[in-house]
Amino acid sequence: MPYTGKVTVGGPADVHELADLMISKVAVGPMDNNAYLLRCRTTGEQLLVDAANDPETLLHLIGGDGITGVVTTHRHGDHWQALEEVVTATGARTYAGREDADGIPVPTDEPLDDGATVSFGACRLTVRHLVGHTPGSVALVYDDPHGHPHLFTGDCLFPGGPGRTTQPEEFNSLMDDLEAKVFGALPDETWVYPGHGNDTTLGAERPHLPEWRARGW
Repeated sequence: MPYTGKVTVGGPADVHELADLMISKVAVGPMDNNAYLLRCRTTGEQLLVDAANDPETLLHLIGGDGITGVVTTHRHGDHWQALEEVVTATGARTYAGREDADGIPVPTDEPLDDGATVSFGACRLTVRHLVGHTPGSVALVYDDPHGHPHLFTGDCLFPGGPGRTTQPEEFNSLMDDLEAKVFGALPDETWVYPGHGNDTTLGAERPHLPEWRARGW
């Protein structure tokens, strides 16, 4: 089955098979959060992006090989409800944006700054710090050596617009960072995996940047 990125809570994972990386996407919890299990195809090492909810679902997805780490994209509670149980069961290291670490009840082993890398097996993710939805939100870029980049955006970018902000200065900050560090740095083919809902590409969203600026959300 070709990958679509469309998942439902209680349904199966959708698996995106790349040359060096397998990305398994599941929906969990009452807010339909997405969690992503990344598996290095060279070594079998795995990393989880957002232990959002439903620890049983996530641990079943992880399986007997375990995980080396969990990246929490930001401090909002719907993105870490299963973190403590997953870390207790797997012994995984925890990663989160430095400015958001204090808002996550599970201690962060490795605070992340812009430009940092998170490695598992032969795969590497580059951190992009995006300020606005929260002070320490991070997006993760997998620069596929065999194709286009893949971007995990948490709640900073969705199909149809940026993540929620509550103040104009937060919105402007998020848009500035998205335009500089995401749209300004990555090609249209970049595949976007958001924290909720369906996937998109930067090319599908790029024409709407002026519209988002004008509406203010």
